[in-house]
Amino acid sequence: MSQCVCSGAQLKCSFGMAPSVLNVLPTGRVNNLAPCATIMDYKPMVNVMTFGMCQSMANPTVAAATAAAMGALTPMPCVPMTVAPWTPGCPTVLIGSSPMLNKSSKLTCTWGGQIEIVSPMSQGVKTP
Repeated sequence: MSQCVCSGAQLKCSFGMAPSVLNVLPTGRVNNLAPCATIMDYKPMVNVMTFGMCQSMANPTVAAATAAAMGALTPMPCVPMTVAPWTPGCPTVLIGSSPMLNKSSKLTCTWGGQIEIVSPMSQGVKTP
């Protein structure tokens, strides 16, 4: 059984310094509960909010700030750079025409961070 991930789910990035939440626009509702997410809910600052400060040297702002600090890692504000859908999702359950997002799905940030779902906020929605 997969667990539906809904709006408000808590997210964690491997390079972020704070947790974030998933924002799902109210287009995929199931039984009038919180909107359920699909793999297409990956847009930065629309679906995936900031993780506080970023520590990835692949992030140009972190690299520049670190260079200016003579090599001392200098975290900078996080602006997620997610350009591809969550994987793998739940291909047997479609919301609209997109696979449902489940707790084991992952998202990759261009700056190298792995984003995972810590708490799905599922409100009891289970699928076969």
